Amino acid sequence: MAVSARSLPPFARIALAARRAGLWPVMMAVIALFVALPVLTVLGHVFVPAPDIWSHLASTVLPRYLLNTAGLAVGVGVGVLVMGVGTAWLVVMCRFPGQRIFEWALLLPLAVPTYVIAYAYTDFLQFSGPLQTLLRDTFGWGAGDYWFPPVRSLGGAIVLLSLVLYPYVYLLTRAAFLEQSVCVLEVGRTLGRGPWKLFGTIAVPLARPAIAGGAALALMETLNEFGAVQFFAVDTFTTGIYRTWFGLGERTAAAQLAGVLLLFVLVLLLLERVSRGKAQFFHTSSRYRELPQYELAGLRRWLAVLGCGLPVVLGFLIPAVLLLEMSVTAGDQQFGWSFIPYVFNSISLSTIAALAAVGLAVLLSYGVRLAPSPLTQAAVRVSAMGYAIPGAVIAVGILIPLGWMDQQLYALLRGEFGWNVGLLLTGTGFALVYAYLVRFLAVSYNAVQASLTKVTPSMDAASRTLGKTAGGTLRRVHAPIMRGSLLGAGILVFVDVMKELPATIILRPFDFTTLAVRSYELASDERLSQSSTASLAIVLVGIVPVILLSRAMRRSRPGYSDAGG
Repeated sequence: MAVSARSLPPFARIALAARRAGLWPVMMAVIALFVALPVLTVLGHVFVPAPDIWSHLASTVLPRYLLNTAGLAVGVGVGVLVMGVGTAWLVVMCRFPGQRIFEWALLLPLAVPTYVIAYAYTDFLQFSGPLQTLLRDTFGWGAGDYWFPPVRSLGGAIVLLSLVLYPYVYLLTRAAFLEQSVCVLEVGRTLGRGPWKLFGTIAVPLARPAIAGGAALALMETLNEFGAVQFFAVDTFTTGIYRTWFGLGERTAAAQLAGVLLLFVLVLLLLERVSRGKAQFFHTSSRYRELPQYELAGLRRWLAVLGCGLPVVLGFLIPAVLLLEMSVTAGDQQFGWSFIPYVFNSISLSTIAALAAVGLAVLLSYGVRLAPSPLTQAAVRVSAMGYAIPGAVIAVGILIPLGWMDQQLYALLRGEFGWNVGLLLTGTGFALVYAYLVRFLAVSYNAVQASLTKVTPSMDAASRTLGKTAGGTLRRVHAPIMRGSLLGAGILVFVDVMKELPATIILRPFDFTTLAVRSYELASDERLSQSSTASLAIVLVGIVPVILLSRAMRRSRPGYSDAGG
């Protein structure tokens, strides 16, 4: 006898709906809800009244947060566009001394956390640092006899953030330039356009989505930055969230500040999408040849070397040398056996987060492949939006619901069984791994999805006709083919987690320190030389993945050959 769904209990109706929808869409919806919970929590607190603290913030620090955050975003946006787009065009389309080296060297600043470069340059450029000391000794100057640009300022933060974040624009723009059709460029040349006109009127418009995407990533990282701006005494929304939560003890106000910052991020993304309009960009040719490169001669070749060399020298070489010198001469006094827990905590957290992120990314991408419905597409969009959200916002959004769950669990277990279990969620590494998943799931998903789309659907059909289930096809067919991309996605997440600071500081359990936190704590106490050891360790971990990423990019162009490339 047929039973009406309305007559069933609520949980039975949910189970029936899930069975009808299929396993994969329901599982993806659960993942999306799990990832979106911190964001929904922050947005929900925007409407909770907190008049007293808001009147205080509005009359004292809120205007400064707004101006500094906006100024930082505009300044860094201009800086990363100039450096990223210009260097990408030079290494792809021009031939000059060191061009093949600059292809991968221009990505090296990506391995340096922003707060690390801030510590290194502050020690080098401050009044008691080696540069100003050399100037005073050379010219006989004293205090007040000369002017030196202050590094710990909004301008200093803009310059240093631009030097570290321009690789995001360079990475995506170079990939777009590598994918250009030679036919389009040849048509431009027959119309009498030289290299610079080709760059401005053809190459840049075609690469506009990639340029905008790289700039958006750089701006997201700028809004997420905590260590550098805190150290430079530049008050932004991220530092304000931290101070309001821990300094004033106002959770609601901190969540509302996080909500304002989240809205700021969403407005940036919306403006980029609106500015693009309905324009779409396609490569109409399926025939690819090796891109023609312009041989630079005379002054132009050395200007190209200077243009590509300055970002590498200022964004990587000088900070790395400074960190190495400081760590050798006056590094962390705990370096040795006492330093092992910091390394272990960082590597274990990064490994767990990378494995979890890649696993969820595989489930999401494979779910879209099996059931490309509006529900699965929406679930993917929700799950991938975490990368556009600052770590401090995610941390606040996690602490509120997990803190409530901890209280309920504690009361239940204490009342029913007499167990004093403490904080099971917020007092352990669970909250940290949760934050890393929300923040970096998009990184692994993009890599996994790009690899999975290259697997022809006929392989799925052949596997299913041989009796394999969807899960068996994933394990036996897709996983071996995607092994390289899975490894690459895991490496990217691993490096990002090693560098993550805001969420780690807010969510770490008591007496739990990572390399990033150790570096920040020592630098905050003005012990820059001692912080260099942990900072250098983070940099060294990130170098190899960055170089491997550059080599993979060069091989990504159709028609590439080692002999010709």
